[in-house]
Amino acid sequence: MADFMTRAQRSNAMSAVRGTETGIEKFLRSQLHRQGFRFRKNVKDLPGRPDVVLPRHRSVVFVHGCFWHHHKNCKRSKLPDTRRTFWAKKIEDNVKRDQRQVSELRKDGWQVLLIWECELKDPKTQGSALDSLVMKLKHSSNG
Repeated sequence: MADFMTRAQRSNAMSAVRGTETGIEKFLRSQLHRQGFRFRKNVKDLPGRPDVVLPRHRSVVFVHGCFWHHHKNCKRSKLPDTRRTFWAKKIEDNVKRDQRQVSELRKDGWQVLLIWECELKDPKTQGSALDSLVMKLKHSSNG
């Protein structure tokens, strides 16, 4: 299937994709704050610049977009039909970088938690995803 956008339109649309302060990140932080958690956001000193850093719990949370971080078996992670080789390499590089950063954080003693975009956007999974995250944070070794 051909792309319905021109190359310039596609470029413009992709450049509008935000790396931080996405709606889903703001939603997660709001939910964590309501639960009494205090945190820092997008800490530059840590590998991967985690979306949420909870120093008291020695934990970090990454909110991964399903497409950009290749959420396996998720319909949101489907590669575009055009320029598949380019997108496959780009996503593969993202996944490798994620793995390196998680490894570095764990080596430095951080608990690394990951939550997927689709888990927070879907009302059916949102509650259980948040509950699971909160439980892991409350039971972290330094919390």
